[in-house]
Amino acid sequence: MEHVGEWWTLLILHDAFDGYTRFDQFQENLGISSSMLTTRLKTLVTDGLLERRPYQTNPVRHEYVLTELGHSLRPVIVTLAAWGNARLARHERSMILVDADSGEEVEPVVVDAKTGRRLDDSRAYVFTAGPAASGAMRNRYTRPRPAAGTPGA
Repeated sequence: MEHVGEWWTLLILHDAFDGYTRFDQFQENLGISSSMLTTRLKTLVTDGLLERRPYQTNPVRHEYVLTELGHSLRPVIVTLAAWGNARLARHERSMILVDADSGEEVEPVVVDAKTGRRLDDSRAYVFTAGPAASGAMRNRYTRPRPAAGTPGA
């Protein structure tokens, strides 16, 4: 969650999904300061979302390539973008998701892999404590939930 909640990190990952790999590419495209970009890239490498690889030896220069873990965040970012676009009129959208072959706009949705049902109905799907939940987390999910439409619901 820390990566999804940090604005610059989301933008860097978005650029990485678009094929950017080099420091200067990220910096030019995002207009981010060198120090901020260095910090964010270092964190993404440390956390295993990007891999730092040399692409030039004299002088040594590195590129930043998405790892498998990094690629696994793409659906989250696509879903966030779709959520934002759904609240805008078509003419207000600064980017859209399209099918790479047809160029047709697509509408991403989150579905249950087993049933194919959309997960956007908060009454049909709820969180509960998982196998590794702490006592506090288990307690949270044994309390009655607020009714829909009440504060905290």
